[in-house]
Amino acid sequence: MAMPPVSQPIGRPADHRPSGPSLQLHAKRTARRLAWFSIARGLLQVLRPGDFARAIGTRGSVPARLITRLCGLREIAAGVGILTTPRPATWLSSRVAGDMMDLGLLGVAFTAPSARRSRLLGAMAAVAGATVLDARCAQRLTGPPSTSGRAVRSRRSITINRTAEELYRFWRDLSNLPRFMEKVESVSLIDDRRSRWIARGPLGMRFEWEAELTEDRPNQLIAWRSVPGSQLDSAGVVRFQPAPGGRGTEVVVELEYTPPGQEVAAQLARLIGQAPEQQLQQDLRRVKQLMETGQIIEARPALQSVEGGLDTRRSRSRTPRAVSVVRGGSR
Repeated sequence: MAMPPVSQPIGRPADHRPSGPSLQLHAKRTARRLAWFSIARGLLQVLRPGDFARAIGTRGSVPARLITRLCGLREIAAGVGILTTPRPATWLSSRVAGDMMDLGLLGVAFTAPSARRSRLLGAMAAVAGATVLDARCAQRLTGPPSTSGRAVRSRRSITINRTAEELYRFWRDLSNLPRFMEKVESVSLIDDRRSRWIARGPLGMRFEWEAELTEDRPNQLIAWRSVPGSQLDSAGVVRFQPAPGGRGTEVVVELEYTPPGQEVAAQLARLIGQAPEQQLQQDLRRVKQLMETGQIIEARPALQSVEGGLDTRRSRSRTPRAVSVVRGGSR
């Protein structure tokens, strides 16, 4: 049945969205507001770096003030670029890259014992929101995804020590998919060919979309696509074929999609490790564990308490401590 890329946002049908010219006009106005906001923030960072650093939860040390000033200059440049360029999508894309850098810097600051973590969390949430707004605005200024013609294709495979009949039956029952697809929260049937999906995308965003079955060969393959009118055009197929030497079944998944925002959204997803091609291989490893052992075991770094907060710094040992988490045991 349908299994769209789980880490990408899927839009609503086109008849529920404003027309192209309306979106372009709204995006240009939004871009100008973002430009003035960028300039204002940049001036504050350049003129009062210590106050700005302390306001977001750091100590305002000399290195922090220097980094704050540099980020401020970047913000001013991006704002001026947006205001003075007829097609500001490139400058908005630079803001997305800058936002991702800011999130990384805030993450590093979060590990400091003297950090004010509640303020840093607020700053990270604000930057994440700005990242989404920048990416969506850049998307609308570059035109609808269907006109780009730049589909992203991905193919991944894994050998599972189970028969093709077992794997097909498991995969065909859509209620099983969230058990190994990390980003999928739920899948519900609409009818015998269509299903509704709810998943988490980049930066924890929550998305809903519909998908439809296009081909179903018992014990051989399942093919799907997003319904017409989706903001993201996607399609895929999962094949079940005998593995060499009678070692079970080779599961081959092929995906093709056009990401919203084109290069901007695709690069953003890859930067945070949530592009469909990255997530796909992880999900295949999970389904292998689930089918062969009846459970999924994940390794997570142990967290240590530091002055009442959380220290997420990695252990110096070459073998970091981890805790086992069991997900989706066999039913």
